[in-house]
Amino acid sequence: MAYDLLFTGGEVLGAGRADLAVRDGLVAAVGPDLAGTARTVVDVAGLLITPGLVDLHTHVGPGYWGIEPDPIAWRSGVTTWVDAGSAGAYTLAGLRRVAAGTDVRVPALLNISAIGLAGRTGEGRDLATCDTALAIDTVRAHRDLIHGIKVRIDRETVGDNGVEPLRRGLAAAEACGVPVMVHIGTAPPTLDEVLDLLRPGDIVTHCASGIAAPLGPAVHAARDRGVLLDIGHGSGGFAFDVLERQIAAGLAPDTVSTDLHARSLHGPVFDLPTTMAKLLAVGLPLDEVLAAATVRPARALGLPGGTLAVGAPADLAVFRLEEGAFPLVDAHRQTRHAPLRLVNEATYVAGRRMIPRVGPPVPPWIPLTDVQRAALARRERDLRTLLTAPLVGADGLADQFPRPTPRSP
Repeated sequence: MAYDLLFTGGEVLGAGRADLAVRDGLVAAVGPDLAGTARTVVDVAGLLITPGLVDLHTHVGPGYWGIEPDPIAWRSGVTTWVDAGSAGAYTLAGLRRVAAGTDVRVPALLNISAIGLAGRTGEGRDLATCDTALAIDTVRAHRDLIHGIKVRIDRETVGDNGVEPLRRGLAAAEACGVPVMVHIGTAPPTLDEVLDLLRPGDIVTHCASGIAAPLGPAVHAARDRGVLLDIGHGSGGFAFDVLERQIAAGLAPDTVSTDLHARSLHGPVFDLPTTMAKLLAVGLPLDEVLAAATVRPARALGLPGGTLAVGAPADLAVFRLEEGAFPLVDAHRQTRHAPLRLVNEATYVAGRRMIPRVGPPVPPWIPLTDVQRAALARRERDLRTLLTAPLVGADGLADQFPRPTPRSP
């Protein structure tokens, strides 16, 4: 059998010690000692191959919160970046241009507010922009891109409109047969008002929020009828103590996502493997955390990927597992220590290895501490030093155009 790419000697998630072959951008075979030839063979002995990670909550579209995904994806293993409401009906064309220009996959959740997240907040205060009919038309016209509806429900976002933007989002989602992801935060409206409206398959993001503190009967009732709980860490949506209480109450998250955006990229989130380590730090097992970042988020939105089954897209992440006691911080500067972390060695999308990228400067409107600014400056200096030094010395070079041997006199 001829393959484009063959990984040998590693651990394949769900298959143990096995080889994995890729052909035409798809997983072609998984098994021990695969026979056949391959254009490229990659030795991954001692490493773990997982499906490319699926981040259910990111912001990569244009606007206040958006970031570029490729400079983070190549070093983190995240091959699917669900843009969670950066764009509404008025601004979806901008998100489509972003998605078309990235190496990673960018499915989207349409913001019920047609203006999306052009600004920091407040998109749900004008109900005229929360146009159900317009949202339905937009989803139907862009089914290749849109896989759900996003609604942010907190005091700043909706003002005096309470849960009405959510009702409109649910109506649009029902008409289109897609789920709703709802952001929870500072009341009013109350958490119970929000949760009581959700249907099986809808998603509560920031589920371990220290601000909303989702605990109590309404959370259990929502989980019991099939509402999904998503971490959605972000710059203010995750607290270790809340998650620990939820796990003790039988409310472990279904999915782990970053809510990675311009205000969380440089801390406290950093990337999805770091967020996954935070779940390991509170005692969740590795196989559960991996499922929460691969097959479960893919299934939640009906996305391809999240699996290494034959015929699946060859979106792959290669990790080294490191053991130790790794300090981690939540959105409120509480710390815990993870016994394990995933260090990305390579990321592939449709069988193509992602190349290293450097991200753009931080937008001027993003607040950073002096320590964050100093760290970014130090990183830039270190990178400049690394890249301006000659790659190798004379002993690492070949004489590509040898001089002719002088003739004897």
